[in-house]
Amino acid sequence: MSGNAGISQGRLAQTGLLDADAVAAAEALLADLQGSDLETVRVLFPDQHGVLRGKTLVASALASVFTAGISVPSTLFLKDTSHRTVYPVWDGAGDSPMQGAGDVLLVPDPSTFRHLPQAPGSAWILCDAVMKSGAALPFAPRTVLRRAVQALTDAGLQMQVGLEVEFHVFEIIDPALEHGDATMPPAPPDTRNLAPGYQFLTETLYARLEPVSEMLRRAVQAIGLPLRSMEVEMGPSQLEFTFDPADPMTHADNLMMLRTLVKEVCVQEGLHATFMSRPKLANGCASGWHLHQSLFDSMGTPLMMPQPDGALSTHAAGWIAGLLEHAAESCLLTTPTVNGYKRYQPYKLAPDRVVWGHDNRGAMLRAIMAPGDRASRIENRVPESAANPYYAFASQILSGLDGLTHGRRPPPPVENPHGAGAEALPRSLGAAIDGFETSAFYRAALGSEVVDYLVRIKRAEWERYLAHVSDWEQAEYFGLY
Repeated sequence: MSGNAGISQGRLAQTGLLDADAVAAAEALLADLQGSDLETVRVLFPDQHGVLRGKTLVASALASVFTAGISVPSTLFLKDTSHRTVYPVWDGAGDSPMQGAGDVLLVPDPSTFRHLPQAPGSAWILCDAVMKSGAALPFAPRTVLRRAVQALTDAGLQMQVGLEVEFHVFEIIDPALEHGDATMPPAPPDTRNLAPGYQFLTETLYARLEPVSEMLRRAVQAIGLPLRSMEVEMGPSQLEFTFDPADPMTHADNLMMLRTLVKEVCVQEGLHATFMSRPKLANGCASGWHLHQSLFDSMGTPLMMPQPDGALSTHAAGWIAGLLEHAAESCLLTTPTVNGYKRYQPYKLAPDRVVWGHDNRGAMLRAIMAPGDRASRIENRVPESAANPYYAFASQILSGLDGLTHGRRPPPPVENPHGAGAEALPRSLGAAIDGFETSAFYRAALGSEVVDYLVRIKRAEWERYLAHVSDWEQAEYFGLY
């Protein structure tokens, strides 16, 4: 592998798209890869839906990616979850930088390079997406999160977040690869359970799922993710993986890699992994992402430990108040799919109201705090496992900071999180879109360009859903009328 001597003289370095630290890391990486068995590199970026997209290059081309970047079609940012382009790129786009389906530029992040255990000789590297000119693409997920983290830094704060992610793994009976299944979106596979459900954390059920769990554990640890535990969840074929805390950008990248890795490793074994919140399967359970978060000052002093009498710290109180204040309008970022709202059910260990409580798993915010406990933190139980982690983390940072900045105080904690009187979370993606679109807070925090972009992308998804005739409608009306 050659060409690393020219990285500092390349376009990315000369225009500041790769800073001095990134240039040094890229040069060290290329030096380490000299004489290795690396054959291909998948140069990827996280899209607006939290899906990795990109191109596969031969290993010898990696140096050029660090000098000049790599181009991909801008229409990848204009697609809904069916992969349809929902913006008029050929006409009517006005001054949009996406006019004409031109390219955007991918700028590699050398810290994200990973050798792939499921594909010997291949590796991943994640990128930031920018305009061809080098200007920021304001709605690119890593850009949105980076700006939120900068606001946190400007306030003299640091944040640690935890990943606690539920998902399902099923056996594939029929992969749905007939020509007639090649639709947009493609037909889902036909599956069956690997194990029965409703045996939460039982040892014998874990033993039954251990071959799959261990296969995934090895793969996850092989790419350096800080895995902590592998657990049997409540539903059939449902697992939960938890991770040690990290900063928001690191864990956003980690969640992207986790979801992609799990799906790729499973499909090689005739299995289907899904992070969909509530699959349409008999007797299944919904999956969620429990987003742990804690604050520290710039010197690393924890700021969410309660007072000796148990009273909330000033930072914990402001952060909780901010998350509550903006919870409903944040749902487009934490629960971005039609399906995710079908998880918000009372008495199902998922929130349905905007409330907080002390160690209460029915509340939207679960305060896990004790005097003297440096790990004191808040667990937000709203996000779905399929959420775009960059947008989800940004929503928490911006909301929490707003609560701190304005000195807000939360209402008293609840004991009955499903009781009457509390504000309800949005009941549908449509309601979440409306709330986000009319949010003065997010228009100020993210900019109207970002808000309008996400609203347009997600409204296309919602309108396709409304136009679809469901099984419920067929059963309810076809015979009656």
